[in-house]
Amino acid sequence: MARFPSLPDQPHLSDVFQRFCKGAGPLMAFHDAILRGESALTVGEREMIAAYTSGLNACDFCHGSHRMIAEIHGIDPAVFEQLFDNQPAAGLDDRWGPLLAYVRKLTEAPARLTDADAEAVLAAGWSEEALYDAVVVCATFNMMNRIVEGCGVVPTAEGQANSRARHEGFRDSPTPYADFGRMIGVVPDSEG
Repeated sequence: MARFPSLPDQPHLSDVFQRFCKGAGPLMAFHDAILRGESALTVGEREMIAAYTSGLNACDFCHGSHRMIAEIHGIDPAVFEQLFDNQPAAGLDDRWGPLLAYVRKLTEAPARLTDADAEAVLAAGWSEEALYDAVVVCATFNMMNRIVEGCGVVPTAEGQANSRARHEGFRDSPTPYADFGRMIGVVPDSEG
């Protein structure tokens, strides 16, 4: 049985948003703003941070979805094999160490972040804008992971295949999340 009796036994996020659509449209617009809007980080890098945050939270649905989207946007799949345990072996340059450490600490122990953590990110060559964008992506996916897990959303092979096809089709769209919302009927055609 699903956590919510009105949802299918293995609900997809679309099932949740269609059943409980309050706030879904603005949430999707926010995803588009932070994951596709102007940024010092590429789309692939922001999606990688979303996948990394979700992996830290053991949210298989979001980790798998955003890993796949990061790969569509140019992140080498091999990066994810080492990202959690051995970041230098993941093929990322050294400046990623402090930024991903910041994201990890923000996820696992946010009250323990210090100015020194931010200074390490800036000293590694990241701009304040890049750090802020990483913070917002991390914060958003900490929230999304809790929505997904709280509602019992589970990854399925069919859902992942459909998601891959959809995101490949939306690859160049500046509003893929609102596009998805329109597709499932929770965002009116005039929004996005």
